[in-house]
Amino acid sequence: MSATDTAALEAKALAKTWFYPFPLPSGVTTPTYDGGALDLIHTTRTQMLDAALDAHFGGEFGGRSAVDMACHQGWFSMHLARRGFDKVLGVDARDEHVADASLIRDAMGLSNWSLLQSDIHDLDPASIGQHDLVLCFGLIYHLENPVGALRMARAMCKDLCLVETQVVPGQTGWVDYGSYRFVRPLKGSFGIIDETGETHGPEASTTGICLVPSVEALVWIMQRIGFSRVEVLPVPEDGYEQLVHHKRVMVAGWV
Repeated sequence: MSATDTAALEAKALAKTWFYPFPLPSGVTTPTYDGGALDLIHTTRTQMLDAALDAHFGGEFGGRSAVDMACHQGWFSMHLARRGFDKVLGVDARDEHVADASLIRDAMGLSNWSLLQSDIHDLDPASIGQHDLVLCFGLIYHLENPVGALRMARAMCKDLCLVETQVVPGQTGWVDYGSYRFVRPLKGSFGIIDETGETHGPEASTTGICLVPSVEALVWIMQRIGFSRVEVLPVPEDGYEQLVHHKRVMVAGWV
């Protein structure tokens, strides 16, 4: 791509406000919502992602592939491509997100990054294949079928899956399960959040009914759907407040 083409793509990117502060080749950064008030959550999640990648893969990503589920405008797909993954696939249901991510990819010349517009529940793991890394960031708390999304993540993962999500307070205890003679322990809980009036929003659910897991529910489900080891990852002390105070978590699942 010529310098003129790159400059034109940068100009197009700088003409709008983004959810993420993308670093463009010329050294300028895309403007973000609320004057950058939300940038820390992206920085914190990227720090935690890098720590997990370096610990597991030793910082060596040549020959490896990744899938970024609900990639939004492509922040984490971009990051993986820049870190050296051979192939990165970003998937998102909204055409405007795929268009935005495509613009960033082309402006940065990242030929190892491809994009697919699809609802994550409609993906075919057989055609997409299994990948060394699967990301599921900022997704499952916007879904009415989060367990199905986690099963999809597991089906596409052959090594490491990272899930980042809002969580709700957990419930513990025992319940009569059809009769007082049949008592079962609670393994976790879900909270119901109403986004039915916000489905037009770029950061909201596409259906409006959201089941948000507790930490205990998320870990237990990931264990039961086939991850051999599941851990909640540590948060930098100066990280985004929701992650620091356990209102959001990042969980790793190893195949």
